[in-house]
Amino acid sequence: MSTILEAPSLPLNLPDTAQWLAGQGAGSWFYIEKTDIDKRHFKILRYSPNGELECNRIYNSIMPLDITKPYQFSYLSHCALCTIIQNNKKIILNWIGE
Repeated sequence: MSTILEAPSLPLNLPDTAQWLAGQGAGSWFYIEKTDIDKRHFKILRYSPNGELECNRIYNSIMPLDITKPYQFSYLSHCALCTIIQNNKKIILNWIGE
């Protein structure tokens, strides 16, 4: 039987605003920042529990997202897509590919 992991200490190499998303038997740190492309494109970095970079990609959001206001990474989130909850709305961000 797998267990949901508690958040480990934030690795020193990660930004202070990185968020922990626990999973069954695993978890990841997620960090989002704006891009210069437009207001619907964001750079999201995913890190292992110990701070190793796993993904560094640009994602597109169909719905508006304001990362200066409270938000929370949620399920399903991985290297191909990320889910964020903001204002009780589920916002899906899709990787735009190579």
